[in-house]
Amino acid sequence: MIDRRLIQNIDWVLLGLVVIICATGIVNLYSAGYNRGEGTPLYIKQLYWLAVGLGVMFVTLTYDYRHLEKLSYPFYIISILLLVAVMFGGKMVSGSRRWLPLGPLAFQPAELAKIAIILVLATYFNRRTRMEAMGLKELIVPGVLVMIPVALIIKQPDLGSGILVALVAGSIILFVGVQWRTLMGCGLTLVMLSPVIWHLLKDYQRQRVLTFLDPGRDPLGAGYHILQSMIAVGSGQFWGKGFLQGTQSQLYFLPEQHTDFVFSVFAEEWGFVGSGVLLLLFTALALWGLSVARDCKERFGHLLAVGVTALIFWQIFINLCMVTGFLPVVGIPLPLFSYGGSSLITTLLGVGFLLNIRMRRYLFGG
Repeated sequence: MIDRRLIQNIDWVLLGLVVIICATGIVNLYSAGYNRGEGTPLYIKQLYWLAVGLGVMFVTLTYDYRHLEKLSYPFYIISILLLVAVMFGGKMVSGSRRWLPLGPLAFQPAELAKIAIILVLATYFNRRTRMEAMGLKELIVPGVLVMIPVALIIKQPDLGSGILVALVAGSIILFVGVQWRTLMGCGLTLVMLSPVIWHLLKDYQRQRVLTFLDPGRDPLGAGYHILQSMIAVGSGQFWGKGFLQGTQSQLYFLPEQHTDFVFSVFAEEWGFVGSGVLLLLFTALALWGLSVARDCKERFGHLLAVGVTALIFWQIFINLCMVTGFLPVVGIPLPLFSYGGSSLITTLLGVGFLLNIRMRRYLFGG
């Protein structure tokens, strides 16, 4: 049970932002799947997942987030075991093993790994006694903790989720503090290893990078997705074409319009004005997450809030840059907006952590 004082400290602004974004996403999915006639409509399925995700979010509020520190390493180990399991018993979809069957449903262990890496790094750095910036030696242990799930995720192959986990982990590590010479050394090493990394990429992954550099090189093949997305976003112009009036989406020129390119559907129908409002909502969500981290007086909660905010921010940033041609297509959904149960539940679990931290700030004099 939650005592009355905790209920009085619920962050209604954060909760309101999440509800508005989710509701807008449901309406947009209705448009993205309009007149498809393929079983249960996507927006209905998303409503079911939203109900589950909100349930998970509210359950987290009953559990003092500080106790998560004791569970972080077991949760991390479980996530690693699930990533290994998906390599052998995972469901093959479009040439990748990313889904683990769970009765009639399936989920992506990579989504759990995103939360696991936030928890384990928050725990590791909270227990670290030295507060000065880290050198190369101090980065070995957190580096190993990060590289194990990243390597397993990329092996699926799921380059987008692997990069996302690395970016979230990197954000936490940079927030804790890294010596400048160590940071520059790591950056230089990454540049020197780029030919090796390029060689290790799958053919389709290299094709995505080349298509990003020149979408017109294969307009009916590898470049089709991004070209159609850019056409949809641009054709919305200032006011948009109107709800259910987007030609790229309603005539099904736009691929993956309910997942990776769901923002393109929205931009075509609601134009620059609607897209600007949505971007303001996402910006407010990310900034509010940072305010939760700033106001938390307890180090574990502080780091946990930073990690969750980084997870939300990087998904927004990569997806929007991806659909507008500023980054290669790497399969990152728009949080709380794209269709998908695993991603939605993971994001709402993270939001639950933020609400949990905000609710209990008074315990530390905040």
